Amino acid sequence: MTSRLVIVGAAGRMGKHIITLVEKAEQFDIVAAVERADHPDIGKDAGVTAGLKPIGIALSGEFSATADMAIDFSTPEVADSTIDYCIGNNVALVMGTTGLSDRQYKKITDASAKIPIVYATNMSVGMNVMFALVAKAAAMLGEDYDIEIIEQHHRFKKDAPSGSALTLAKNICKATHRDFPGCLVHGRSGAEQPREKGTIGMHAVRAGDITGIHSVMYATLGEKVTLTHTAHSRDTFAAGALRAAQWLTGKKPGMYAMADVLGI
Repeated sequence: MTSRLVIVGAAGRMGKHIITLVEKAEQFDIVAAVERADHPDIGKDAGVTAGLKPIGIALSGEFSATADMAIDFSTPEVADSTIDYCIGNNVALVMGTTGLSDRQYKKITDASAKIPIVYATNMSVGMNVMFALVAKAAAMLGEDYDIEIIEQHHRFKKDAPSGSALTLAKNICKATHRDFPGCLVHGRSGAEQPREKGTIGMHAVRAGDITGIHSVMYATLGEKVTLTHTAHSRDTFAAGALRAAQWLTGKKPGMYAMADVLGI
């Protein structure tokens, strides 16, 4: 039996990729494709906007369909409506929108007492493996190694640093007992900017159509170790989101992470 799926942010870059993969699979039926009310493609067939044949679902600014699951890759401005809809209709939620405020994160956490939620700053399988590896590497290398995080994304990305870069930093801080986010240094500028021991440098690059590159550099006198994840296509994020949705089906209320989905 297929699950009824609502895609939020359906006309965005990630939404279109998710629609494409869902149409190739058989686990879900798209019952609604939601976008912000003022989006220029409202009313158009969601399949057509994704570059496919018509699927019979029009882009809408309203959460009107009964569903089993929602996948949200929209904007922080839309995320509140998604959470409210899911709570009010007992719909499981895969939340991949980044740039959420502390208030919104608390709202998601509170909602997880009523519905099952997978929340992740990055749905890529490889990236979630890297989330685990960077913490282990930092702990193994020790405090003599300086740590710098460099993230690269396309020119249209709004939030900086990326949610994934912050997750990398958070995991490193937890493993090395650093203060997060107090130890982060966001870029450097000025004549006197010597590195302070125990800090983590954070650098955001925005250029062209870069899908996503995250690097964590560990350097000491005499050597350097770098862990890098490169996303070649947004399909990797879409595939991870669908994997999360499949795993979440039938789960009890709670806040889950991609580490739970992947068993790592």
